[in-house]
Amino acid sequence: MPFLYESFDTLTQFGAIPNQRFNVIDDNLSSKFPVRDYQVKAFSRFHYFLNTDFPDKQYAPFHLLFNMATGSGKTLVMAGLMLYLYEKGYRNFLFFVNSSNIIKKTRDNFINQQATKYLFSDKVVIDGTEVYVKETDTFESADNRNINIKFTTIQQLHVDLNNTKENGITYEDFKDKKIVLIADEAHHLSSATKSKGTLFGSWEGTVEEILKQNIENILLEFTATLAYESREVTSKYRNKVIYRYDLAQFRKDKYSKEINLIRSLYDERERILQALILNLYRQELATTNNINLKPVVLFKAKKTIKESEQNKLNFHALIDVLDSQLIDKIRNTATVAIVQKAFFFFDTQSITSSEISRRIKSNFKSENCISANSDDEAEKNQLLLNTLEDENNPIRAVFAVQKLNEGWDVLNLFDIVRLYETRDGKDGKV
Repeated sequence: MPFLYESFDTLTQFGAIPNQRFNVIDDNLSSKFPVRDYQVKAFSRFHYFLNTDFPDKQYAPFHLLFNMATGSGKTLVMAGLMLYLYEKGYRNFLFFVNSSNIIKKTRDNFINQQATKYLFSDKVVIDGTEVYVKETDTFESADNRNINIKFTTIQQLHVDLNNTKENGITYEDFKDKKIVLIADEAHHLSSATKSKGTLFGSWEGTVEEILKQNIENILLEFTATLAYESREVTSKYRNKVIYRYDLAQFRKDKYSKEINLIRSLYDERERILQALILNLYRQELATTNNINLKPVVLFKAKKTIKESEQNKLNFHALIDVLDSQLIDKIRNTATVAIVQKAFFFFDTQSITSSEISRRIKSNFKSENCISANSDDEAEKNQLLLNTLEDENNPIRAVFAVQKLNEGWDVLNLFDIVRLYETRDGKDGKV
């Protein structure tokens, strides 16, 4: 039996699922983020699924998964589906994910009209009536006129529902209201299935228990990664993956940056310098083409926050002593083609080693570098981390271990520098 998305691919190929634009989506998403063709396809497939009977269609309540590449605009698809489903009579949306940092970012995307990446129009109008996108703590207090969103982590949702307390939420609370459950980074929800464990008592089991409380509920999962190699996962999701738009297709459509792994025998200081030289090269090359670009570098520690903190101290110490001699050392020893190309470009622009050093020192002053390791740091620096593409955001370097592994899409992040030894004794920079 093919996956649902494979069946829909065939139907699309033969014109049975045409790409459709929906006024409720086009009129009410922010004009700053034009809907791309592949996102139109996602909306069209959902419309077809919801409104068409076809062989082997799952029974309600419906459970679907959108397998879309990181950076492809999954959150915009979520926003569009909220608008579409509002028109279908849905008012209550439960957004959950495994990370509190992603909650904060998504809340801005959906609720904060002042946020750079706010996804809705300044004024949402559906069927001639202004509709507000609101956050709610409970659906009991939500109204029936607006889009009501409850944000929570899957961990907190699981605890709240499985540890009964006075005035706490229970599964019964979900019975009399139809709700759209939106799960981001949803691959975390299939851990019990993947490990062949019991769903009872698991995050996965909690979500499925909520879903079945009302036959009109809908569960929409979004993830860039699905374990297709797992027999258990593919068995569960075969009739649920409605759309697959993976990184390979994202790159083929030229929406994604090319990914290259650079290996060298340089020590840590030299690897940092190599990355900073490439960073300046990108900035200056963009300038010569009348593009205002502020490329960002992510410096990754291997395991611990302490390692990351030390990396940041070492980095600032290097910036303090940076001079033309250190630049020339890289110039004279670099074997990587793009680094050699960078120096050739600098020569054609009459940018000397002294000037390279001066510009790097200016770009990477301590106030232009932040850490994102602990929850406190991530919360403190949330606005800066979520607006790195803004012209008035000064941040050029981010130091982290694991905090930014998921749910952090930054268009001007060009380099990830691993400040640790890999298994073969070499080091890589992507």
